[in-house]
Amino acid sequence: MTSFWDKYQETLRQHKSLLCIGLDSDINKMPSALAKEDNPQWIFNREIIDATYNQVACYKPNLAFYLATGEKGMKALYQTIAHVPSHIPVLLDCKVGDIGNTMSSYMKAFFQDMGVDAITVNPLMGKDVFKPCFDYPGKMIFLLALTSNPSAIDYLKLNSLFQNIAHDIALLDHTKVGAVVGATQSQDLKLMRKIMPDSLFLIPGIGAQGGNLADVMRDAIKDKTDPRILINSSRNIIFADDSSDFAEKANGAAEELRAEIQCYL
Repeated sequence: MTSFWDKYQETLRQHKSLLCIGLDSDINKMPSALAKEDNPQWIFNREIIDATYNQVACYKPNLAFYLATGEKGMKALYQTIAHVPSHIPVLLDCKVGDIGNTMSSYMKAFFQDMGVDAITVNPLMGKDVFKPCFDYPGKMIFLLALTSNPSAIDYLKLNSLFQNIAHDIALLDHTKVGAVVGATQSQDLKLMRKIMPDSLFLIPGIGAQGGNLADVMRDAIKDKTDPRILINSSRNIIFADDSSDFAEKANGAAEELRAEIQCYL
């Protein structure tokens, strides 16, 4: 089994890409051309993947959008995961964070049954949350450290909690544990990289949320030869167009962002 870390390194080399495409496939935003499909989420994802796989370093389906459509949505999610080319890592955005048998059951579901390569984890209940993750060799978790939403100031920035989380991440194996660091937190990107010099950052917030790519590429990368980041973009790519050409337009948006990122390197 190839690890998430090795897949990340391979797609960086093969595709010259740090782009993570978020498959936030909201059923309410499906292109009108798919209205008659029995399972439009699956058809949509299949076409997006087929059009963009040469541009990406990772795909990141968001669990919520599949749970929201019930049995069909979960079927679409399983089909989507299976359809991603084997050399490209799949990161499930689920933000789970519990302890004991509950967390172990999440890990079994996501890593063993679904077969994803990585997940996002909420660490606020303490270190017991991520211990079960280490029972699955080659898999990776991304701990929420400093998220891109405006209300991150309510808790993560209160008494510098985000820095405490970052210091703990820095002590863990960087091939097994990464950090979610929002692009919108531009004033703290340099600090987060200083605290976690070796960690892989999953960076949401570029595009619809208003994060600045130049700030990220200046302050969040480890260095230009070994950047250690994944830049996520969801809506701006997958919903770039509502016509029957939606996949082609998604490919164009993905290539544009991939090339823009590459220019900084």
